[in-house]
Amino acid sequence: MNTYIRLHPADDVVIARQQLLSGASVESIPVRGLIPPGHKVATRAIASGAPVRRYNQIIGFACKDIAAGEHVHTHNLDMGPNKGDFARDYAFCADVKPEAAPLHAEFMGYVRADGRVATRNYLGVLSSVNCSATVARAIADHFSKTLNPSALADFPNVDGVVALTHSSGCGMDTEGLGMQVLERTLAGYATHPNFAGVLAVGLGCEANQLKSWLSHSGLKEGSMLQTFNIQDSGGTRLTVAKGIALITAMLPTANLAQRQPCSVAHITVGLQCGGSDGYSGISANPALGAAVDLLVAHGGTAILSETPEIYGAEHLLTRRAVRREVGEKLVARIRWWEHYTAMHQGEMNNNPSPGNKAGGLTTILEKSLGAVAKGGTSNLQAVYEYAEKITAHGFIYMDTPGYDPVSATGQVAGGANLICFTTGRGSAYGCAPAPSIKLATNSALWQRQADDIDINCGDIVDGESTVQGKGEEIFQAIIACASGRSSKSESHGYGQNEFVPWQLGAVM
Repeated sequence: MNTYIRLHPADDVVIARQQLLSGASVESIPVRGLIPPGHKVATRAIASGAPVRRYNQIIGFACKDIAAGEHVHTHNLDMGPNKGDFARDYAFCADVKPEAAPLHAEFMGYVRADGRVATRNYLGVLSSVNCSATVARAIADHFSKTLNPSALADFPNVDGVVALTHSSGCGMDTEGLGMQVLERTLAGYATHPNFAGVLAVGLGCEANQLKSWLSHSGLKEGSMLQTFNIQDSGGTRLTVAKGIALITAMLPTANLAQRQPCSVAHITVGLQCGGSDGYSGISANPALGAAVDLLVAHGGTAILSETPEIYGAEHLLTRRAVRREVGEKLVARIRWWEHYTAMHQGEMNNNPSPGNKAGGLTTILEKSLGAVAKGGTSNLQAVYEYAEKITAHGFIYMDTPGYDPVSATGQVAGGANLICFTTGRGSAYGCAPAPSIKLATNSALWQRQADDIDINCGDIVDGESTVQGKGEEIFQAIIACASGRSSKSESHGYGQNEFVPWQLGAVM
């Protein structure tokens, strides 16, 4: 097996499979200096100012002359004088494929009375504002299988009671974009199929009034959706007691749910990558993309997101847009992000993170080209804003930040009932009420952090598996997890603290 990977004949770099020592040979070129695993080696001389290609796409520009065999990284590669603003051929709809006849497969899901299909059966406690977060958490803690093992003993079909709290809800414009996004996010969770019932707890005087939220969201209270405020309930102790009583009353109904055969078309997967490295775009991300193509072929839905992490690769998605307006909406969100980051004296290349760079990624252009591989090759059906309800089927896009908890929160609010999360540096993450499957990009991570990772995709890099073969394995894991098999993050109890709605606008 070669000690390096060449991704395209036209590339200026190859990727080290293992640590390369000075003098080692790469395509008959002696390596200059130490090259860490996952990092890039120049295979030809590159003049200062010239573009550098990986995946046969521009990942940046040489900021000094680079010799053949030299390490290519942050010391000699950057976004160029125009900060990555170079012409990209959006070629709207150019690569749209004919729709094939759908395939059929089944999983064991919960069918709600209104036809929605769930992969889990939880009760949820939402907070309207940070001020009610402690009470919401105390209510859920009463039913914790760790803190109070007997609380749910008589309700075996209930997966648990989770509190989803946040740090917002007040000090904001009651009619502004920030409030609209928060209301939309909370409504998406309140109506999520993985919740059999929801209790929303407020303080009483906050900007995010529960009655206004219900009205703006088109929601009505009933036996399985109830709201109340601390200030109307006699304070903390009495409010916790009231919340416990309301959840207790919901448990018998929630416990009636039974898994039954359902079409895979009811699975909606949110696609995430966190702690990416130089192998992400070679192993786990394209393997997840292969699984996405299988899911879409069976009528399911996959949501690609993290707009700052597709920056510079968006032209690969616009080519797959089923209509020009779909591609144009994606480009419009890219332009919004350019303005948004500039307004805060930042730039799109503030992403990648230090961990990404330690793993071999240099610029956001390089990171994005690997990240879009999670989306497979299926047609792009629609583009949604953050936490909007997903109504289209197939491969779709949702505009979110790149920060994983915020991004996945938006996807779940939109209807994702399962998350697939690739990582190269290692991630500790869950996303209640949706289970999260984690995929390692390299075998060293798998060996080091196997308690947190569900599937190793590093064997692709090792030459022991293929992208398509691993994609089939991931697809089968999606079906098994959707049918009730616990993911590693669920077994550790992750998911409540990772609820992080996107905060937009001024804090007043």
